[in-house]
Amino acid sequence: RPIGAPLCDYHALVADRPLDIRQDLAEFGLSAFRFTGLIDPHGDFAGAVASEAPAYVIELDGSAPDYLERIRAASAKRFKNYRRLEGKLDREVGPLSLRAPDVDRAAFDQLLAWKRQQLDRTGAHDFLAPQWTRDLLSSFLDMREGPFQGLMINLYCGDRLLAGHIGVRVGGVYHPWIASTDPAMGQWSPGQIFLLRAIAAMPALGLRTYDLGPGHDHYKRPYALATRTVGEGTMAAAGPRGRNAVAAERAWTLAGAHGPGPVGRLRRRLDIIATSELSLGGRARGLAGAIAARALRPGAAPGAEAL
Repeated sequence: RPIGAPLCDYHALVADRPLDIRQDLAEFGLSAFRFTGLIDPHGDFAGAVASEAPAYVIELDGSAPDYLERIRAASAKRFKNYRRLEGKLDREVGPLSLRAPDVDRAAFDQLLAWKRQQLDRTGAHDFLAPQWTRDLLSSFLDMREGPFQGLMINLYCGDRLLAGHIGVRVGGVYHPWIASTDPAMGQWSPGQIFLLRAIAAMPALGLRTYDLGPGHDHYKRPYALATRTVGEGTMAAAGPRGRNAVAAERAWTLAGAHGPGPVGRLRRRLDIIATSELSLGGRARGLAGAIAARALRPGAAPGAEAL
């Protein structure tokens, strides 16, 4: 599976020479390479992509105010309501401010705690339970020099943290890995107000691209005037191991693993468990949690709650 999964949204081949991926997988002793967010500009994974989905990108090709005006014009009623809530929150609760970069460890811990509460509420697998995922995200706060850096952006109401993003940036491109909001302030739509403020702050931060990634379409689509396509599927190795992987993948596909139904949700959850849990015990607990969540919330799709 891809390095950094399930935290990273994008998967790609990084190589300095042409590769025969199927043969190389066999030589590495692997049966298959499973991906859920593939970018494949050269067609190296041709035939292995079972389904595709949009990833949402905020791309400033002019000024931030012009961009905000364009998205407001496209969803006038929606953004009028967010502007009303923003003004009401600022007047009645406390002055709003965006801190970027924010390196406050207490704020970082709070964002992760809210995210874990969200995962629990929606019945999704807690990919932040393994220590390595928290350590990786924590390391972003120390990456402050060079072209590749970590970046945490947070929205405050007075001294109260409301919402934030934790992610990585390369030059003028920022991609958050974690988005989190205060559940007690849900009536104010803090995640929506956060994004409006973050877009306005992009020029001052030296950002031209705010890459929201795939998934959570209802939350991201109104803010993104651009998309890119990512693929989900499995590239099987050459030889007997690969043939077994192809048979297994065909069975998943026939069962509906690449659709929005229960089999698709189960497959995506198993992907998260397999990539985040490094021990057999952790994977067993994750599988038991998946079964329990399905029994308790038969109509809930993992991750369905808005960020």
